[in-house]
Amino acid sequence: MSELLTYLHLGFHHVASLGALDHILFLCALAAVYRPRDWRDGLWVVTAFTVGHSLTLALVVTRIVDLPERWIEFLIPVTILLTCLANFAERRPNGAPPDRRRAVAAIAFGLVHGAGFAGYLRAMFLDSIAVPLVGFNLGIEAGQILVLTLVSALLWLGDRLLGLGAQGGIAAGFQRRVLLVSGLAGVVAAGMALTRLPR
Repeated sequence: MSELLTYLHLGFHHVASLGALDHILFLCALAAVYRPRDWRDGLWVVTAFTVGHSLTLALVVTRIVDLPERWIEFLIPVTILLTCLANFAERRPNGAPPDRRRAVAAIAFGLVHGAGFAGYLRAMFLDSIAVPLVGFNLGIEAGQILVLTLVSALLWLGDRLLGLGAQGGIAAGFQRRVLLVSGLAGVVAAGMALTRLPR
């Protein structure tokens, strides 16, 4: 296996595995307010998140920036909790798509998550950084696409199940889904943040 494929594989499994619970939770919280018809807006926000974490990944791995790992590990669940709180606060008249200003928060939160990825990657390579950096980043993106595809399918199914027998049908199911997913992810993230609180 080539070096590029090795790091692509590492990046993919760093996201698409149960060990990446914090990242999967963040993607769930991020996707919770999007319906299938909002896919362009969802893609916009995920791209912003990608830009943020790619930038920090490069800066930390090349040692241009050195961030305290304890604080990064604490801030990752904090970004999940803040995303969940934003989901609760969001008001969307007449089924309008989520505000595109969410992309600004996604970039900022991506910077935090990228620092978390970087600590793992920096320990893996010895000499050249270009190939590991590109391969790992591509693997992360492939993992995110897989996770988001599965999450979107589950959210779509949830809309229908939660809307059964409810006045408003699927629209009511969607509103319940946003609250349920955001609430569960927020509770888990709060617990993670407490256990990772730097001392």
